Amino acid sequence: MTGKRHPHANQHFVPAAGHDWLLPFYDPVWALLGGRSHLKAFVARAEIEPDHNVLEIGCGTGNLTLMLKRSHPEARVVGIDPDPKALARARAKAARAAVTIELDQGFSQELPYPDASFDRVFSSFMFHHLDLPTKETTLREVGRVLVPGGSLHLVDFGGPGRLIRLFHSSRQLRDNAEVRVLTLMREAGLGNPEAVQHRLLGGTTQYRARA
Repeated sequence: MTGKRHPHANQHFVPAAGHDWLLPFYDPVWALLGGRSHLKAFVARAEIEPDHNVLEIGCGTGNLTLMLKRSHPEARVVGIDPDPKALARARAKAARAAVTIELDQGFSQELPYPDASFDRVFSSFMFHHLDLPTKETTLREVGRVLVPGGSLHLVDFGGPGRLIRLFHSSRQLRDNAEVRVLTLMREAGLGNPEAVQHRLLGGTTQYRARA
């Protein structure tokens, strides 16, 4: 397992669980809500090939990153997140599972990777944490690091579920509404953006777009 630290890693960010004190509860809650079963179809829809380079932005404690590697062991899988505490948990989980992944500290709006270096980019319940300008920059960065014909696969809150309204502000819900996300993808130059599945975990949406 390898990793590198982004030169601007001291910038402000929202921790993986929203607050540092919630981090120990992140994985148990994720499991309780059925995160693994819901994300299996999300991963399968991406049609990852053995020679693909795969990136998860905002990987947090590594649940999706590890799932990607376990389901596609021959692919190169990289996770990036600004939260060093979440990355420490991800590295520990990867070590326990004897899974080789790359985990880097950095920001989705400043990806430290060359142009056209990934075949697939994933984002799982990270996008709603970003303000609108950062959403725009992140999507442009995703388009930059994707190979021609590569694809973005994003799942996030996109509906009026009760649990979502309880824990998220009206601004977050407005800026993460399905029509807004699809518009942002198009404006960032991503092709054929679409919502491919709705109402996972009560009010969430899966999206797909191509470079």
